[in-house]
Amino acid sequence: MKSYDNSIIIRGLKVTACHGVHGFEKREPQSFVFDAELFCDFSDTAGTDDLGDTVSYSDACSMIVRIASENSFNLIEKLAYECAYALMDAFSLNGVKVTVYKPEAPVKRDLDTVGVVVSLEREKVYLSLGSSMGDRESYIKKALEELNDTRGIRIRKVSSFIETEPYGGVAKNKFLNCAAEAETYLSPARFLKRIHEIEKDCERERDKRWDDRTLDIDIIFFGNRIICEDDLTVPHPDYANRGFVLAPLKEIAPDFVCPLLKKRVKFM
Repeated sequence: MKSYDNSIIIRGLKVTACHGVHGFEKREPQSFVFDAELFCDFSDTAGTDDLGDTVSYSDACSMIVRIASENSFNLIEKLAYECAYALMDAFSLNGVKVTVYKPEAPVKRDLDTVGVVVSLEREKVYLSLGSSMGDRESYIKKALEELNDTRGIRIRKVSSFIETEPYGGVAKNKFLNCAAEAETYLSPARFLKRIHEIEKDCERERDKRWDDRTLDIDIIFFGNRIICEDDLTVPHPDYANRGFVLAPLKEIAPDFVCPLLKKRVKFM
């Protein structure tokens, strides 16, 4: 998490609940212990001394207890994620770290406890969207709606739509393009998976690279991360050479600094 963020700390919250892969774990309540760190800006409380300017740790504890006691998950990993997601959504946190301990885990070893840690951070993601087939505007708007309806993703800004010539020498139709700023606490991998699901929903086919398509969504920036993996490279490797990416991006994020080129978008 960002070093300048304040945080609210919860330690040793005990809950009796039923979570585990074995049948008896789903029937017989066991002890679970939660630690949580909630990253948020409560600097206004220095002057106001008002609960409304911070996060109520009582409310946060009640949320964790409710999720743990009203559900039954196979994995404490799932339990930790559900608590982290709920805290991020309820309190608009900058980030959260949730640890779940299972001291009565059915492990035939001499140990005190087992546990998992989940950390989430809210980041800005910049996307380039395009379509060259069918009702181009409808496909793009549908994609933006589906992204915004996804848990952990909110669309904050959308640029004007522009019509551009096809890129790459294969597509024949003109494209309709725009850029969008999203806010998310999902990982890059989960965000990309959701993009691929939405492209499939919009009848995207991947028969030939650069070909005409109903919908194309590229991740241009993911916060200040530099990612180089088999299925994802961020910043997008060719964005600086693509006018149909830069023009809409300059409209909504002119002062964003590329973490790789160290230049503001408006100067590219």
